[in-house]
Amino acid sequence: MRHILLVLILLCLVTTVHAQTTAAKGLGIIKGTIIDSAKNAPLGYATIAVVDAETKQPVKSTLSKDNGSFELSGLALKSYQLNVISVGYQTKSIAVNTLKEGAATANVDKIILAPSSSQLNEVKVTAAKPLVKQEIDRVSYDVQADPDSKAQTAMDMLRKVPLISVDGDDNIQLQGSGSYKIFINGKPSQMLANNPKDILKAMPAANILKIEVITTPPAKYDAEGLAGIINIITSKTADDGYNGSVTARYNLPWGPNLNLTGTAKQGKFGVSGYVGGGDRIAVTTNSLNERQTYAPVSDFLQTGSRQNKGKYVYSSVELSYEIDTLNLLTGSVEYDKGRFDQFQDQPTQFTSADPGTLPQSYRLLNNGGYGWDETDLGLNYQLGFKRDKKQLLTASYQYTYFSNENHSDISTVDRVNYNSPDNNQQNNAGTRQHTLQLDYVHPLKQLTIEAGAKAIFRNNFSNSEVENLTNVNGQNVFVTDPTLSNDFNYHQNVYSLYNSYTYKAGNWTWKGGVRMEHTHVDANFFTDGSSLNRDYTNVIPSLSIMRNFSKNQSLTFGFTNRLERPGIWQLNPFVDRSNPQIINTGNPDLHAVLSHLFELTYNKSGIGNISAKLSYMYTNNSIVSVTKLISDTLSETTYDNVGKYKTARFNLNGSYPITKQLNASLNTALFYVWIKGTYNGEFYSNKGPRTNTNASVTYKPGDDWTIGANYGYNSHLIWLQGGSNHYMYSSLSLSKVILNKKLTITGVVNNPTQKLYTYTQFTSTPDFYQANTQYQIYRTFNFSLNYKFGKLSSDIKKNQRSINNDDVSKQ
Repeated sequence: MRHILLVLILLCLVTTVHAQTTAAKGLGIIKGTIIDSAKNAPLGYATIAVVDAETKQPVKSTLSKDNGSFELSGLALKSYQLNVISVGYQTKSIAVNTLKEGAATANVDKIILAPSSSQLNEVKVTAAKPLVKQEIDRVSYDVQADPDSKAQTAMDMLRKVPLISVDGDDNIQLQGSGSYKIFINGKPSQMLANNPKDILKAMPAANILKIEVITTPPAKYDAEGLAGIINIITSKTADDGYNGSVTARYNLPWGPNLNLTGTAKQGKFGVSGYVGGGDRIAVTTNSLNERQTYAPVSDFLQTGSRQNKGKYVYSSVELSYEIDTLNLLTGSVEYDKGRFDQFQDQPTQFTSADPGTLPQSYRLLNNGGYGWDETDLGLNYQLGFKRDKKQLLTASYQYTYFSNENHSDISTVDRVNYNSPDNNQQNNAGTRQHTLQLDYVHPLKQLTIEAGAKAIFRNNFSNSEVENLTNVNGQNVFVTDPTLSNDFNYHQNVYSLYNSYTYKAGNWTWKGGVRMEHTHVDANFFTDGSSLNRDYTNVIPSLSIMRNFSKNQSLTFGFTNRLERPGIWQLNPFVDRSNPQIINTGNPDLHAVLSHLFELTYNKSGIGNISAKLSYMYTNNSIVSVTKLISDTLSETTYDNVGKYKTARFNLNGSYPITKQLNASLNTALFYVWIKGTYNGEFYSNKGPRTNTNASVTYKPGDDWTIGANYGYNSHLIWLQGGSNHYMYSSLSLSKVILNKKLTITGVVNNPTQKLYTYTQFTSTPDFYQANTQYQIYRTFNFSLNYKFGKLSSDIKKNQRSINNDDVSKQ
């Protein structure tokens, strides 16, 4: 096997294709070189925009390469105006009238740009930045273009992103599915994988540049995530000198948050990152658990309140050292830590129509909490080549450690016919992993070849213990119950190879590839001495085809298969008895799942932009949450490979500047869900339509003021055994920029017309009906101050390839 893998790697890395650039019949090419007049040197990253000479409508644009050269192909044979724009230089316009049959290539030779020290003070941007951008394999949401980002959180922004929905309990779904991968700056975050609600509600949106939704990930990405990948991009380029911002935010009733971002560069060394923290003040919410059993008829009712408070810190730093023009070394450090304490008071009662069963009641007191601790260390070496700056060889290493500890001290008072002992339970679960990765990019004239290899060595662990209050020699002491305690290790090694190709010809772009992943699983249950050993191999194809049309229109087709490997929280055999009548546990015997996704997207950009997407996804033996009744008073919820899931979806999103001051945007999804499966001897089938819609308007009465309004609606969730109710949300925002645009003051009110919200999730089977209702605080107020400082002059170098451990889905 090792020899086969080595041969495949070498074949991938040495593959080359000789291609010639020829003008397609009836299409023309404009090319040239941009020169800095002051330095008499090539000028890279200048914008070259082609405008129709007759209609004055934009046709196509590109950036000049490091050597100043550029090429625009696929142009109709007619007259154009070429506009060359670069920050700090005078804009230049050139007429191109030579494209015709027999002379399909126009070489404008050297275009010389002169510096302009006053240009930045003279230019005013009058068009609103588009919030959403469609690319060949992804859609991105520009968070910085959203005025609410100054005071809102990352979770608030996710509600507005196309293809993403957030339910009333802050559970995130991508394309209607809970199986996806989420990471920051192209790197996995175990913190987000295991505790996304608290982290994203704590993270200021001001840290985020954009949020990408990658629905048909190319072969270079790991195959995990049935519905795709959510990538939150926070890193910013830095320049010689330094810059930064300080944001102080207060949310009523949740508490304060302080955040610092900064970038600095001196010569070949650069650093960028952010650090922040907050204090979640004590807030009390109410809840209701209920269950009705049909044979015999019985009723379980549990009301109560929960108080939650805690503290958290988060940080991320990226370092860069440019050894020379071809050798680059980068590193990263991420550290996150948090702790939340909870106290629950839940009066409970049980009644039954069975005359032999006595009514039961008690008051459940649960004093506990949970905490997390994550460390990520990364190191990348990038080698460039003289023949082409885009030809790259990258070697990467990453170490990740994440732990999550929770404990519950459970006692009962006011007992009536209830004899279960008080107990303490604790569980420490997490992941340690090492990742090695090699990537190679080989660009040709119209073709780009990518290949690579990767190995992940992952150890998931769980150590749990339960102590029951027991009378020993006349004294009440807590004694460990070995039947309820468990030590569990789950080793998962993933070896992968990939090869992908991107080909551009005129108005067509093809991106396709194949990824092969071999997984070895070795699990040990130290408590009872049992183990499991499993190997499987998956071959994952991906294909995206984009066709560009006139008037900035495009049509994109995508197909891919995706994997879902069970994560530690689905596998964890720890039995959570913090509520003695509603227990939760994982299933260490879960198998990986394969899905199939097809999608077709139409996009048009210009003064406004609009995108429409049709997609279909189906999955067999999907991992679903299932519940069964153990006794009249006790239910158990776990996971199993029993679901067959299909969804057909239509997405529509767009934005339009109604006036120079007023801009509107819409993001809506309509989809139909089918899910069926057999569990505990019963066949279940559930189906129905769903929708999630978000609309927003932004009004700028002047350069310094911004007013925003936002409204959203999400219909009920559909699960194998049940679902949830629908919910709506809204917000109003106002921001003001002062002190020469260095200080931004922002205020936001969320859900101004609704103080509380009732969110219910339910399970319905032939034997029982069970529901959990949360009475959530809905009306909140955000107030923030954001101050920018610093001075910049040149860009930081960053690796173009790094490790993306997107092979385990968010749970």
